[in-house]
Amino acid sequence: MILLVTAPPGREGAAILELEWALGDVRVRGTDWRGVLLAETPLSKDEALERLREFETQAIQRVVPLEIVVPAKWEEVEKAVLELGKRINGTFAVRAKVRGNKRLSQRELEIKLGSLLVERYGLKVNLSEPDYTVLVEVLGKRAGIGVVRKGEVLKFEVKD
Repeated sequence: MILLVTAPPGREGAAILELEWALGDVRVRGTDWRGVLLAETPLSKDEALERLREFETQAIQRVVPLEIVVPAKWEEVEKAVLELGKRINGTFAVRAKVRGNKRLSQRELEIKLGSLLVERYGLKVNLSEPDYTVLVEVLGKRAGIGVVRKGEVLKFEVKD
């Protein structure tokens, strides 16, 4: 399981320690963006999220579960989303966040990928209360992609 984790800029070290304490077996890497970390753990998504939900965090702001990281090229992202989209059984929305990549636009990713999933699988879009959310997190030359249900993106209040 791959987790994209955000922390207040300058508090990445504390967030890394908290991830290690909460998850045990985890490898955390910084990225080119302040406050953005990538963590890899052999734990299942449910197990990792459960441990983090119960953890008293001081530095972790958001935890976004991702299933695959691919080169940030349109064809690669499209292929990964179509593969993961097979599992969607209900309404969906696509949410993208683009950091450090001028070739991919957040809005274009959301619209085009959403259209592809509708065409390929006949799925219904629901932007306000989707059963599933397809997440595309672009970090420069790489893109992390995941499919989550409500409550699987964790958000914590962190005092600066």
